Amino acid sequence: MDQERRGQWLRGVLDVCVLALLGRRESYGYELAQALDEAGFGQIQGGTLYPVLLRLQRTGLITAEWREGASGPARKYYRLTEAGVEALQRLSADWSVFAGHVDAVIRR
Repeated sequence: MDQERRGQWLRGVLDVCVLALLGRRESYGYELAQALDEAGFGQIQGGTLYPVLLRLQRTGLITAEWREGASGPARKYYRLTEAGVEALQRLSADWSVFAGHVDAVIRR
């Protein structure tokens, strides 16, 4: 896939993907990046992911907590707030409608 196009598409969906991953369980940045890679998004750099996490935190959709690591440095764990759960439900529904429209246009 063209890297420029991938970047444009990622900017549009990364927030909802991060919220969806955190809706499954709390996590830290590197673990989120790995999950996105495993889902097929490819390598997501910290310079892309951490601003998303900060924005979601500032808007009250996620909270963060530093925890000591068992075998390394402390990690910042993120989890959804109640507002984040509501936003995820709304964004998921919006995405389904939007993706359906795109799919309909492509398949015609």
